[in-house]
Parts: sequence; C-alpha cells; structure tokens
Amino acid sequence: MERESMEFDVVIVGGGPSGLSAAIRLKQRAEEEGREINVCLIEKGAEIGAHILSGAVLEPRALNELIPDWAEKGAPLDTPVKNDKFMYLTKTGAFRLPTPPQMNNHGNYIISLGNFCRWLGEQAEAMGVEIYPGFPAAEVLYDDNGHVRGIATGDMGRDKNGEPTEAFEPGMELLGKQTIFAEGCRGHLTKTLFDKYDLREGKDPQTYAIGIKELWDIDPAKSEPGKVWHSVGWPVSSDVYGGSFLYHLNGNQVAVGYVIGLDYKNPHLSPFDEFQRFKMHPKVKDVFEGGRRVSYGARALNEGGFQSIPKLTFPGGCLVGCTAGFLNVPKIKGTHTSMKSGMLAADAVFDAIADDAAGVEPVSYGEKIEASWLWTELHRVRNIRPGFSRGLWLGMAYAGLDTYILRGRAPWTFKHHSDHDQLKPAAEMPKIEYPKPDGVVSFDRNSSVYLSGTNHTDGQPVHLQLKDASIPIDHNLALYDAPEQRYCPAGVYEIVRDDDGNNPRLQINSQNCVHCKTCDIKDPTQNITWVTPEGGGGPAYPNM
Repeated sequence: MERESMEFDVVIVGGGPSGLSAAIRLKQRAEEEGREINVCLIEKGAEIGAHILSGAVLEPRALNELIPDWAEKGAPLDTPVKNDKFMYLTKTGAFRLPTPPQMNNHGNYIISLGNFCRWLGEQAEAMGVEIYPGFPAAEVLYDDNGHVRGIATGDMGRDKNGEPTEAFEPGMELLGKQTIFAEGCRGHLTKTLFDKYDLREGKDPQTYAIGIKELWDIDPAKSEPGKVWHSVGWPVSSDVYGGSFLYHLNGNQVAVGYVIGLDYKNPHLSPFDEFQRFKMHPKVKDVFEGGRRVSYGARALNEGGFQSIPKLTFPGGCLVGCTAGFLNVPKIKGTHTSMKSGMLAADAVFDAIADDAAGVEPVSYGEKIEASWLWTELHRVRNIRPGFSRGLWLGMAYAGLDTYILRGRAPWTFKHHSDHDQLKPAAEMPKIEYPKPDGVVSFDRNSSVYLSGTNHTDGQPVHLQLKDASIPIDHNLALYDAPEQRYCPAGVYEIVRDDDGNNPRLQINSQNCVHCKTCDIKDPTQNITWVTPEGGGGPAYPNM
C-alpha cells in the first residue's frame, strides 16, 4: 500500500510550547502581511499536552510578546508566585540558603504545562492551524538534493515482528516547503538530522538530566498557593548534580519533583528511588501525609545550554525549543526560551517562503536567535551548570562568583562532557540501599506508571531497539550491574533468569515506557535507540 501525502507551506513536528508558538506566529505574520499560509502541526500524544511534562514555573516574557492579551483570552496562569525558598537538606534537617537571582520568581506563574499547551493549541486552531494529535513523525523525507521535504507518520497495525496485520494502515507523508522540528528533548528525528547535516560540529556534547514528577492533592490546611520551594543536598551525594522542587498550585494541589543530572558516575544510583527517598525527609513528608497522589511522570531535559546549542538550520527546515536545547538551567526554566525560539523560527521560515525559497536553509533564524534576549540570557549563565562537574560545593562557590562578581562576563567558557561515558564499573562504586516504599508517601515503579496513564497497543513492534542484543548481558550486566534497571523510571528494563538463577537475559517491558528518553541518553554504549510507537501510545498526563 502506498502512502498518501498532503502538502502544506509549513509542517511542524511537535505540539509543545515551541511548536505551537511557531504555528501561532506564522499565522500572525500571514495576517499582518495579507498573505495565506497553510500550517500543519502533528503531535505524537493522543492530544496536545498528553506527553508534556515540566515543573513548571512560567516566566511570561515570551507569552507577553506572542499573545499580549493572554489574560483576556483565558490563559491558564492562575497561580502567581508569592514566595521563594531555596533549601539545603541534610538527612534529618534543612537550612535556608540565599535564593540566587536567576531563581527569583517575582512576576512568574506556577502552571500545568500540559494545560498551557492545550490552551496554546486552541489559539493556534482558532487561527487556522491544522493540528493532528496521535500522529507521531517516524521518518524524515528528503528530495533528490538531500533537502528536507517533510516527514512521514508511523504505520499502524504492524505486529511485534514488524509485519503488517489485517488492521495495517501505512503512514502518511506530510510535505512542506519548510519543516520545523519541535520534538522536545532528545528528539529521535532530530538525532538523525544531527548526523546527516553534521549540526553538532564544533559544539559541546549535549548533557541531560532526568526529571521525575508527581502531582498531589493535599490537606487544604497545608496548601500555600504560590509557594515555590527548591532544595539541594540530601538524598544524593555531593558529587551528583540534583535537586528538588515543590510548587503549590491553587485547588490544594502540589507538584513535587526531583531532577538528577545524567552525568552521575555510580551505576547503582536510581533516580526514581532517590525521588521516593527525598519525599520521606522530615521537612517534606509532612506536606503529603493525609494527601493523595494523583499523577506521575518523568522526562529527560537538556542541561547543556549555550555551548551545546547545535547549528539550527539545514536545507528545508530548522530546530526549535528543547530539541535544540534552550533550557536555562540556573533559572530552572525553558518554556519562555522555547517559545521565543519558535517565534523567531516562524519569522525566518515565513520570510523564506515569501521569497519562494522552498527547500532552502532559513539562515536568518540563527541570526535572529543571536540577536535576541534568548541568546544573551543563555550566554550569561553558560558556565554555571558545568561548574558543578567538580561537585556541589565547588559548583555553588563558582556559581556565586559568576553571578555576583563576574556577572556572566567571564572570558572563558567551560566545556561539557557526554553523559553515557561517565559511569564507573559497579565493583568500584558503593552500593546504595534504598528503603522499601511505604505506600503512603513513597511508592514503587509499577503503581507510579499506572498513574501516568501509559498505554501502548498490544502486539506492536517494540519501540526500544537494541543495536546489538548481546551488549546488555555481556557488557552492561558484567561491568555495570545492568544500570538500565535503575536509570529507567518506569521499570521497562528487567534482568530475568531461569529458576536456578542462571542464564540472565534482558526483558524489555516496552508497554511501561513513559517516553522520557533516559535510556537513549544514558546507555553506556549507546546501544538503545528510542523510536516512535504507534500513534497515541505513551503517557496521558492530565494536569502535568
């Protein structure tokens, strides 16, 4: 069966803040200049916002530029930040630290990023953008000159061996004069574009973290809407980059999460279990006792910042948002920067199409980025995250120097390293004994995944692919005690043995996958490749 095709002026891959902002800005430009432009946006989640996950505190700078009357239009920004706390935790105590200026949240809002994206989607559709949720982009399409000409969505109705079933439907080709990739962190198509066009030449490796989050309904007596609480220190050791957040929303809800840099060295470390252990701290546990956990999720995030931003354009398209890596790590925010990148890309793409330059590189996008406040903001904090490579205390000391004395104007730029090559052999690192979950405040992986709403169609091909099936046992288990069992926050990877405890093999429970991409990032030999499952598969985050 041949694939059908549809043609558009612009195809946008991804329904997060950057992709939706690009779509809205394209329609604004068309209206301003009296032109027609047809824009298609596809999203792999079953609906806009289904797969998006963040803390989240929104700095409204880019939103003010994109939709100045957002309040009148009902944007879901209803919890303004009222106070900040930045804490250092010991095992049993807590000390308040000065809040760094980058983390000052005056004028910001605690939000559900999923609900915010749903609202952005409504604004885009009202302007005429065609939005297709449940259609993951599975393949980049190229013309005879090697220029991007669009994408193809994934096939439906293949069995676990990849063979067509009676329900088989081929994917569809969505062709555009320009294609904007807004896939989010570690976009699987963006990875192929990096290789094809050498977009990372001369750039530092991207470095990542995993963020794990829960949403709770808490005792109304403990609710403090507008309160923002961050911590460093316990439970992770000082050589691990990690910290927590607690954000009090309206409606007696609290978003709680833990973020750990994926450059950690101890293969016995489990980010999921560190998060559960964090919630048992005396200063934290009380918030949740008497409450009810209502949702769970996890997602990788970019931490490379300025020096890891790739070349952003290529013939026929460009990269925006977290797929390019615009997160401001010291500020703990990336939505405003992602939105700004989408807006600037839209201007460049619109100009290229107006000049009838279909398939060419929208080179002005990179120039617009470098002339924007986005570039200045990321350049100013470029040395803070890599400054923690020598541990928490030296990192905090350098952050203070860079912030208050150098003010981001240091004549040097620190380098980043890849995350996957940082693990030490298991025999050389201390084992970590994690307490059993109490089922009240701390929980296991299976009950957590259940709350993520994750679902994948039975019998479909496994979307977590091994380049070499021997590596998990012969290399990862032998040298690192199979770290994929621990760095995955959803229990996807499991070492199983026969009744005698022999003949270990790796079992991949792909139906549990919450699409966090951690395995694609942290696997020591880069043997695991994440590809798209069938349309609509994955988590279904309601208010995350």
